[in-house]
Amino acid sequence: MSTITSLAAEARRSPRFIPLAEKPPVLLTDTRLGIVQHTDGGDGPAFMALHGGMGGYDQSLVLAETLLGTSPDYRVIALSRPGYLGTPREGGESAAEQADLFAALLDTLGIEKAVVAAVSAGGPPAIAFAARHPGRCAALILVSTASGRFDVPRYVLRRLSWFGWLLRVPGLLSLLAWLRGRSPERAAARAIGDPALVRRTLDHPEAGPLLLSLLRTTFEKIAARMPGTVAETIGFADLPPLPFDRVMVPTLVIHGDADKVVPFSHAERSARQIAGAELYVVPGGGHTSLLTHIDEVRERVRAFLERVEV
Repeated sequence: MSTITSLAAEARRSPRFIPLAEKPPVLLTDTRLGIVQHTDGGDGPAFMALHGGMGGYDQSLVLAETLLGTSPDYRVIALSRPGYLGTPREGGESAAEQADLFAALLDTLGIEKAVVAAVSAGGPPAIAFAARHPGRCAALILVSTASGRFDVPRYVLRRLSWFGWLLRVPGLLSLLAWLRGRSPERAAARAIGDPALVRRTLDHPEAGPLLLSLLRTTFEKIAARMPGTVAETIGFADLPPLPFDRVMVPTLVIHGDADKVVPFSHAERSARQIAGAELYVVPGGGHTSLLTHIDEVRERVRAFLERVEV
């Protein structure tokens, strides 16, 4: 059995985003296919959360809490996917390789199967996991996820280039993070757009803090988030077809029909090509619809999971 090392110092330094009585430690687990950084907390069936671009285990935790609430009846495994924070990029450069790495992590943790939830760029490896390891995937939840090739919006590419320049100026990122914290409305407005929806989301007792946590982490440890982000962003132009026809688990697809990052057509493709998949459309929802419409999304996820055998 591989060893599991707790990163105690890292856990003390890093922000904690889930307001649970006991916060999960940040772990590095040495699997047969490589090291995976993740958290492991809670009791019940396993729930594996997979972040999107510029993410890491911290944003996977935000995804899990957004979908399940603050006191989930699940054992939440929130990962840093390969190329993000403490998980080396060489552990999984393709969606299939990442899927196999996730299965190796479950092996090491002694978990037979898990519900898998993914957001944005976490979609392709989540779909690959369900297809390649059907006995390990109890159900699949795809939130605003990519389902095939597409041209990444120019403003996203410009932002990545901007981050690259920021990394060259010592202390500048810390300053920008501090300025962003002083003006959460401006940061949220850039992510959401509609002023009324921004205000409603920030005023929500749970969605507001989760959104600010998500925005804040963008400026934390950017250098450790960039390898995966850049590789995946470039790779979307040549993403191989995903194995939809081999996904045989209950699947819920959630997507806003006004998403300007991952077009709504990606959700339609996932729902159409995965047998029996459910599609929940968030009317007028953008790429952050899981937070701007948190109550509706949670209710749909709750109803879906009640019908899943885990």
